[in-house]
Amino acid sequence: MTSRTDEALGYEQARDELIEVVRRLEAGGTTLEESLALWERGEELARVCRTWLEGARRRLDAALAEEEGGQEGEGAEGAG
Repeated sequence: MTSRTDEALGYEQARDELIEVVRRLEAGGTTLEESLALWERGEELARVCRTWLEGARRRLDAALAEEEGGQEGEGAEGAG
């Protein structure tokens, strides 16, 4: 379940926290319960990052489509 705090995290914040979670999991020395909690937090943070990246991809695709549409229109006007 996602908290409002997660939704308010910026990409860089979520990524940095995810890196820390992975570092702690790789280092070991945590109990099973702590490891599970870290894993769950990592999954939440990965989802936040994925959401940000998908949004960025949509914006980039829209900007590229708009630019291509504008270039095609300019070419057609100049040809007549």
